[in-house]
Amino acid sequence: MDRRRTLIALIAGALAIAAALGIRAYLISPTRGLPERDAFAQKHADDWQAFGGTWEVSGDSLRNSSDDRGAKLLTGSPHWNNYSIEADLMLLGGGGDAGLILRSSDEEEGVDAYYGYYAGLRSYDNNLVLGRAEYGWTEALTPLDPAAGHIVALRWYHLKLVAYDCQIAAAVTLPSNPAAVTVSTVSDPDCIRAGRAGLRSYASGGLWRNVVIRQANRQDLAAMVAERDATNRSAVDPRPASAAGATQQFSPPAPRSDTFTFHASSHTQSISSLRLTSSAAPAIATIRGSVVLTAPLIVQDSTGGVSVPQPASSPLLKLGDQVEVSGSVRQNDFSSTLEHAKVRVLWEGTPVPPVMVSASQAATGAFDAMFVEVEGRLRSKAYGPGNTLVFTFDAGPQSFGAIMTRGRADYLFNKLKLNSLLRMRGVIIVDPAFTRNATPFVLLLRSADDVDVLAGPPWWSARHLIAAAFALLLLTLAGNLLYGRVERWRLRAVLEERERMAHEIHDTLAQSFAGIGFQLEAIRSGIPGEMRATHQQLDLASDLVHHSHIEARRSITTLRPDGLESEDLLAGLSACVQRMAEGGAVQVRTASHGETRSVPPRISCTLYRIGQEAIANAIQHAHPSTITLSLEYTKDIVRLGIRDDGYGFTPGGEMHGFGVPGMRKRADRIAAQFEMTSTPGQGTSICVTAAIPPPVTWSSWPKILISYLKESRRHVTPFKVSH
Repeated sequence: MDRRRTLIALIAGALAIAAALGIRAYLISPTRGLPERDAFAQKHADDWQAFGGTWEVSGDSLRNSSDDRGAKLLTGSPHWNNYSIEADLMLLGGGGDAGLILRSSDEEEGVDAYYGYYAGLRSYDNNLVLGRAEYGWTEALTPLDPAAGHIVALRWYHLKLVAYDCQIAAAVTLPSNPAAVTVSTVSDPDCIRAGRAGLRSYASGGLWRNVVIRQANRQDLAAMVAERDATNRSAVDPRPASAAGATQQFSPPAPRSDTFTFHASSHTQSISSLRLTSSAAPAIATIRGSVVLTAPLIVQDSTGGVSVPQPASSPLLKLGDQVEVSGSVRQNDFSSTLEHAKVRVLWEGTPVPPVMVSASQAATGAFDAMFVEVEGRLRSKAYGPGNTLVFTFDAGPQSFGAIMTRGRADYLFNKLKLNSLLRMRGVIIVDPAFTRNATPFVLLLRSADDVDVLAGPPWWSARHLIAAAFALLLLTLAGNLLYGRVERWRLRAVLEERERMAHEIHDTLAQSFAGIGFQLEAIRSGIPGEMRATHQQLDLASDLVHHSHIEARRSITTLRPDGLESEDLLAGLSACVQRMAEGGAVQVRTASHGETRSVPPRISCTLYRIGQEAIANAIQHAHPSTITLSLEYTKDIVRLGIRDDGYGFTPGGEMHGFGVPGMRKRADRIAAQFEMTSTPGQGTSICVTAAIPPPVTWSSWPKILISYLKESRRHVTPFKVSH
């Protein structure tokens, strides 16, 4: 049997280890989750993680509306190794680059703050960039195929990046001219072996669509190398061989030498000065500022913000772009609006930092149409019209709303818990078209990355209090059950110890008394009859030994309640009378009243001991002819009665022995009421009334707890200081 159990245990352990290894192998598999296609057209991008930038779903594309340097958006498994990523790509500015990342790990916000490979289109020098980032930057540049023209903003390109072992290759084509192919390959001896895939831009916004990530093999890499070689052999390719596609090595980047020029009007004015414009007649004004929101268009300078609804002419804008806006001024309650405006981009820039304000300050309207940072506690969230998410916040006595476009925000919406403390960055709008006159202002959030969770909901919420009360109830019931178990174990231990003591007394004192009595009888038989004094002394000694033997047997009977273990209380006491009065003419009568209930072992054992003592006293001292035992059950109490028709005694008289005081002490231990009445010649009656603890149920435990606290308070004695 032991061998069989050992074999089963070994087999179970081996299966558990095999299952664990299988699960681990699945989790670290380099192909788990491949191939993967984006779900931007379905407005889903929950599995993409942002590091900088302002990433949002726009149509069937994912858009970074910010010129943040080194903004990244990543997805996938850190165990992916040989795979490719490709996508359609559009740059939103002409001063930087945008592209794809693979084998990325240890990502943080910041320029080149990751380990991995990157391929992108750089507009200012018209190169396909293939680089390696490791909290530093090395790159290999390949000029774009002349047939593709110059890299410009707002044009779609198709970019593919492949990694197989330590060979990295990138290719770019124009969807409108697939023959114009530019390929760059790098052999990296100390290559990065595995990592996630993603999107990246540097000092330029971008649009990505049709992102596909799939497992790559040697044939995929060979196809790109063959495409590169075909480009090299082209007779119409004027580029040198080293630039046209030969295998390169990563090297430090060259200093940037491009220059930027811009033209601006000389008659611009500050945004705050628009408030001084007369409302009697339409006025045309020109302002210059930075784009803080693209939909709706909000422009801000150092003096305030202005709304530009439906401009007559506007390029594709990014956050941080410096623009010049000319239009007709319309006064609002707290800010101005430029209607029928023309927007001209002056230069690209980084987004302006938010102004930290409180909700009460924002409610004054002084920061209308400005990019701010504000904190609040989430009170409600809901899906709004027009593919939006609507939130309501409280900040002290002030409430306000927030609106965010769905897409990547769906994950945030599901994750946010009510009563969480959030810090948000967005543009304040006090227009009733947004507030619906429900809150003093609404915060327009640009993306899910503009929301930070400072603290979760407090634990004393209604849900948690109910859970705590439920847990307290379970603990109370468990404590009551454990207490009952412990009491039973303790009582069993006491009974076992008494059983042991009874055996010890029986094997020592009782047998010794019997032996001494036998020896005294033998001595008495051997002494002549004329020695009366000696006979009297021997008779007295025999009587003492006999009396001691009876007391020892009585102690044994008291210590061994065998009848109680197998029968109920009344039957056990009746059997006790029969044993003590064996050979005598004592009649036993029993009576039970009420429905028999379960009595805790501590109470039933104490009642049994009191009944034993009362029966022993009656048989030994009162010599009754009848002993009546009664047991009465009610809802809350159990009452034991023992009555005999013996000699009786006068209450209040001098009493010897420990019988009655012992019974009183036993009754006090279970908080029972002990009553004894006796009349000379008419017998004695003893009544013990004990309370039965009610069972703990779902509905009764509060009442039991209150009663317990009241009882404890009633028994507390004040502490007195003596002087």
